[in-house]
Amino acid sequence: MIFRLDERLLFPDPELAEPDGLLAVGGDLSAERLLLAYRNGIFPWYSDDTPILWYSPHERFVLFPAELKISKSMQRVLRSAKFTVTLNQCFEKVIAACSVIERPGQDGTWITDEMMAAYIGLHHSGCAHSVEVWHKGDLAGGLYGVAVGAVFCGESMFSLMDNASKIALVHLCQSGYSPIDCQVYTPHLESMGARMISREEYMKALNGEL
Repeated sequence: MIFRLDERLLFPDPELAEPDGLLAVGGDLSAERLLLAYRNGIFPWYSDDTPILWYSPHERFVLFPAELKISKSMQRVLRSAKFTVTLNQCFEKVIAACSVIERPGQDGTWITDEMMAAYIGLHHSGCAHSVEVWHKGDLAGGLYGVAVGAVFCGESMFSLMDNASKIALVHLCQSGYSPIDCQVYTPHLESMGARMISREEYMKALNGEL
């Protein structure tokens, strides 16, 4: 059953989500609602031609930093100092770049103008963060997401140069967050050590019980 949200600041039990993780529709992207969602293992994912859709997958694709796999070629890139990395220096540029980067098998973007405005607001309140990767003074890649306690809920990443987004992820893994919620499965992230865990285990992480 898919629930329709109203102006009340609440969500249904995430365990009632559909098999694909869809839990609810409607509501808004206020900071209060977004933070309530993330604290309960829920996130918005929709496009311009749909209402706001809220998901809570029955399994989560996460990366525990202790399980990060760095290939030998990637280790050489890290040692080369080819890139420099910063935190929260240009959140708006990172989310804008994520919204326009072309992704195989994906038409358009789910990072709508409404979504961008909402997450920029979360950033200004200290709840959303970005990792920026630079090459000779130019932004080469990065990622952004929402911090919930020790969990980093990754929203999106982009790369304009080979390895730039991997550099951002490696740096994030060294920033004290665990686990990093990757949300959507990709072979690329699996090759770096990400794996599926149950919702129950994920909620324990959100509650600081892992």
